[in-house]
Amino acid sequence: MLKKILDWIFTIGLAVVLSLVIRTYVAEARWIPSGSMLPTLQIGDRLLVDKAYFKVSGVQRQDIVVFNPPPQAGKSEVMIKRVIGMPGDEVAIRKGIVYVNGEALEEPYELEQPRDDFGPVKVPDDNFLVMGDNRNNSFDSRFWGTVPRKNIIGRAIFRYFPVSEIEVLK
Repeated sequence: MLKKILDWIFTIGLAVVLSLVIRTYVAEARWIPSGSMLPTLQIGDRLLVDKAYFKVSGVQRQDIVVFNPPPQAGKSEVMIKRVIGMPGDEVAIRKGIVYVNGEALEEPYELEQPRDDFGPVKVPDDNFLVMGDNRNNSFDSRFWGTVPRKNIIGRAIFRYFPVSEIEVLK
């Protein structure tokens, strides 16, 4: 009987440790609290966030990233936005079109074109300029500046809820 109890304690302990290690270093689940990423992500969607691979492969333009906002954002909760500007890029919005280094960015994910002009802004080294897909309803880099690489938690890779919307995020 004692052996059976010890086996259960070991199994539960191992499961807890593995769960903590995976959540801390590999992947974690997140949910979407606002409409700033519409139409790509809906309020209440549940996502899997990759915390490991992106550190090896690096952040790419148009990745959907989860990050701790910089202090100037005045927010403490984690945010999710799309990477638009990479380190060294110049980003501007003119007449509803986003330009990166003088070239119009193709954005099939955008809910609607932004109403307001922005920039040009040069993205500092080791920083990223992020925007929500719902440009006219997103509190993002246009308002509080860029996101330092160290603030990025991971890249959203998979929507697992609602079940009818399961997909790998591009």
